[in-house]
Amino acid sequence: MNSNWQEFLGAVGAHIDQATVEDFGDRQAELAAARDATNTTVISPLTHLGVIEFSGEDAKSFLHNQLTSDVNHLESASAQHSAWCTAKGRMLASFLLYRSGSNYRALLAADLLAATQKRLQMFVLRSKVVISELSGGCEMIGVSGPNAAATLTAAGLPAPARVMEVAAFADGEVIRIDETRYLVIVASAAAKTLWSQLAASARPVGTPVWQWLDIQAGIPLISEATKEAFVPQMTNFDKIGGVSFHKGCYPGQEIVARTQYLGKVKRHLYRIHADGVIAAGDPIFCAQSPDPEHPCGMVANAAPSPEGGYDALAVIQETFATANDLELGALGGQRMTGAPSAL
Repeated sequence: MNSNWQEFLGAVGAHIDQATVEDFGDRQAELAAARDATNTTVISPLTHLGVIEFSGEDAKSFLHNQLTSDVNHLESASAQHSAWCTAKGRMLASFLLYRSGSNYRALLAADLLAATQKRLQMFVLRSKVVISELSGGCEMIGVSGPNAAATLTAAGLPAPARVMEVAAFADGEVIRIDETRYLVIVASAAAKTLWSQLAASARPVGTPVWQWLDIQAGIPLISEATKEAFVPQMTNFDKIGGVSFHKGCYPGQEIVARTQYLGKVKRHLYRIHADGVIAAGDPIFCAQSPDPEHPCGMVANAAPSPEGGYDALAVIQETFATANDLELGALGGQRMTGAPSAL
């Protein structure tokens, strides 16, 4: 996180731990405001994300040949989910990819940014593409709630009409994520003023609130804790437009396609809850399994819940998905509350 941005957020009430904005004074009330958003709009600094830009005349073809989505048909002023996989079809990173003028930008987990940029650079070879890390020069703000569009408008920002539409403004872009959520990418120099304008009609909340909203929406984010753990279909990336089965080759394409057409996906995405802390990468065990010491799943993303405890997205082997005795972290660890909910 930019140090000036961090200092500003701290000055306006943010509690920051290890570069993450945990809350603005009352995490449970902030979560409740997001959950019960009948009239309340919330804004959140998205300090868990980073940005990579791809520029140059070969940027489109380079990305199309590397990522799981159909980059060739990504229209101007549009965004799409995408992933980058190993040769074995395991997700190295997940992206929200969008067009910014003639360039392409990818939002991904901040803890994967440096390694992902470095590894992608290895595949550039003679392609005319430049890969740049932009996180030091821009900030990301999430806006969510029934009056989110009005909040954006009041701050002088555009409010895209369609989901996954991108609208540019003088200092950045706004992406409509779903019916009530928008993601703002803004130049660091303009971020403080914009935050104050948005806060005039919206409640500031910590980054975990946005992560909880992602969990409710069923949107997974690959991070350092889960890289190479899942093929895209396990995380429903095929259902949210992050995988094209009609494009040419990309790393892992053969495995991803074979998995799809042979119906061999035995692990799927579920929403889970536990009274204690849950973290991405936590293994999931079932005592009734024929091999109880072998995990039957893994947590993909987790965040504090408005109801207390934690909610999470988890990839679980379907054979055990209806069990009420799943344990987190270790065999004999904390029990999930209730059975997983399919997505």
